[in-house]
Amino acid sequence: MIKEGSKAPDFELDGSDGKRHMLKDFFGKYLVLYFYPRDNTPGCTIEAKKFNERIAEIRTIGAEVVGVSNDDLKSHGKFKDKLDLGFLLLSDVSNSTIKAYDSYGDRGIFGVGTLRNTVVIGPDGKIAKVFLKVNPTTHVNEIISFLKSR
Repeated sequence: MIKEGSKAPDFELDGSDGKRHMLKDFFGKYLVLYFYPRDNTPGCTIEAKKFNERIAEIRTIGAEVVGVSNDDLKSHGKFKDKLDLGFLLLSDVSNSTIKAYDSYGDRGIFGVGTLRNTVVIGPDGKIAKVFLKVNPTTHVNEIISFLKSR
């Protein structure tokens, strides 16, 4: 189980920008690493839109938003283009990073898969905050409130 204050699990994943990304790429600022079940589904679309609407504000606070799901890069590309997303999506088709961040499990009637969780990683690479089973409509407000309190 990941815990606030502990070192964030490292990752190396392909991004929607065509590059490979690792945790260390984000050191020096807050990283809002949000895990979501599937591109182009209702809740995931709402959550992505909400983050996108406030991305400039989040960056002004000193943070970067990155979405992670087990969708492939082709799916991420279509999702990003459709919503005109201004932030990175990472593809974890093996679920290794999703599992390392305790964001894989029983989704009730939807079966087993990626849970809608967010982990905020501090500039030092340590876990600053964990948000579990987030509400896609209001979650961005929680993130901004948390970041402003730092």
